[in-house]
Amino acid sequence: MLSVRDLWRRHRRKVFISVGVLGSGYLLYKLYGAHRRRLDALERELAIQRESEELMKVQMQAHFENIQTISDVMTLPHAMHNLSCRVAEELDLSQLLERLLQGKGQPSTLTQSEKLNLWERLKILSFTRMALSVWATTMLSLYTKVQVNILGRHLYIDTARRFESSSTTVLLNGVQVTAQIPEKVGAFVTNRERESGDLVDKEDQQKFLGTVDFLCQHGMPPLISDMEAATQEALKGKQLSHFFNSTALHETIMQILIIFMSQGSPHSWIKYVMPEDSATSRIDDPAPSDVTEFEQLMTEARAVLLSAEFGSILEICMKVVVNAVVEQMGAKFRGGSIAMGLPLARVLPQVAQMCPLLLEEPSKNQFIRIIKCIPEVEPFFTRLYANMPSAY
Repeated sequence: MLSVRDLWRRHRRKVFISVGVLGSGYLLYKLYGAHRRRLDALERELAIQRESEELMKVQMQAHFENIQTISDVMTLPHAMHNLSCRVAEELDLSQLLERLLQGKGQPSTLTQSEKLNLWERLKILSFTRMALSVWATTMLSLYTKVQVNILGRHLYIDTARRFESSSTTVLLNGVQVTAQIPEKVGAFVTNRERESGDLVDKEDQQKFLGTVDFLCQHGMPPLISDMEAATQEALKGKQLSHFFNSTALHETIMQILIIFMSQGSPHSWIKYVMPEDSATSRIDDPAPSDVTEFEQLMTEARAVLLSAEFGSILEICMKVVVNAVVEQMGAKFRGGSIAMGLPLARVLPQVAQMCPLLLEEPSKNQFIRIIKCIPEVEPFFTRLYANMPSAY
């Protein structure tokens, strides 16, 4: 009979192999279990992250649509009402028209020279008011959108910070955008913001939105003066007896706007829309501890208005509005249609009657609706909402 020692000697290799296999199997089992637990934890974490991102996308889309509505039903109507009142006050043609009518009924009250001077003044002021109304209506329509989208961007950053997210991709109005939350945002967060949890103080929001009135309160006198100078340049040599058709009218209004926009230094027109910049140098400082939220918002708005893309959008919108104005005049005054050609003196009353339509409240203003429908406009504001102004 074999002894235990002989059995061990004959089978120890098999024993070692069996023990090794069992040990390796046990070790692999333990490693697999640990790996499975890590995968489960990672999947749960990713599911939570996806849920947070989906919630953020829904909130971002809803907020984007909400701020567009705020611009359309609150900010812009207020701005257009003030603009209409100031234009009617500063460029009132009623006295000129009354004197001309009086001279027509009572020829002895005006000399021929006085009549010519009044007609020349009416010509300049009528086209000045027309071109100014086109420019100001277009500018306010775009600028109010710039304001609310910049605010919307800041409030989105606040939401993303709370979800501890650095970026998200969402489809807004058919445009896929990836909104990045830059690290430098933290440099502008004040102690008050950290305590309240709000990125933009409500008082600063109201103050920022209130700057839309700068054009009517402060920018109107120099705007009228410069627009009148451009009008005088464009109408030089155009006599009251000259025939004007739709093409000539379109070219004249566009020439006034081109001369006006090219006056002075590039983007000098921004002085009519917002106050002189005072915070840019401090914003650029590595440690801008004393920069207020309002100053940051104004600096971002200025950066957008100075961007080449905004300049292109503004030019496109003005051309489309001028086209619509000329078409409307052709349809509105069929009895003496400018499409067939009229003496300039007969065109002036039609020009004067079109200005109030340009300055109507947004709900009735077809020109503001036309601006909103221009293909390049909505994608521009979608990108503005989803990207920091440093991209402009």
